[in-house]
Amino acid sequence: MRPLNIDLTQQQRQGVINLLNLNKDLSDAYLLVVKTKKFHWDVVEPQFHSLHQIWEEQYEQLTENIDAIAERIRALGGYPIGTMKGFLKNGTLKEQPDEVPTTIGMAALLVDDHEQIIRNLREHIDRRAEQFHDRGTADFLTELVEGHEEMAWMLRSFIEGQALEGDNSQPATEKKTPVGV
Repeated sequence: MRPLNIDLTQQQRQGVINLLNLNKDLSDAYLLVVKTKKFHWDVVEPQFHSLHQIWEEQYEQLTENIDAIAERIRALGGYPIGTMKGFLKNGTLKEQPDEVPTTIGMAALLVDDHEQIIRNLREHIDRRAEQFHDRGTADFLTELVEGHEEMAWMLRSFIEGQALEGDNSQPATEKKTPVGV
């Protein structure tokens, strides 16, 4: 590979690559897109159309984020994780196998995941990207935070709206019929 001359040492670039690749960001983004797509497929109840559409928009945005994170890793001279085994090993998000939550439960799980990613990204901006003197990555991560904040806000608004309307569906903690996977 041709040596990079971007005013970051190899050690600084490797630190940022590890930050993006091994320290959760790419893995969590991939796990969240899978969960969002799964809920997009499984949503039922009267809110089907609106949530189906919102989740489609969100998983499309998350897919763009994944590509941007992987390309940032490559731009810094690294190679992104590219396997589910790697994503599951390095991510902080948890799967919900063999369960189909209620509609409110789906939204609540996604809010929790977005908020976890926001906390991780803030830590990476505050403690790590600054440590490696890579303002470009700090700005990049800040944009990701803003996107996750907006997606979480939309989902929280849905949950709050259901509470205001006196939603008669099952509580978010109760699960619907398990599915065989």
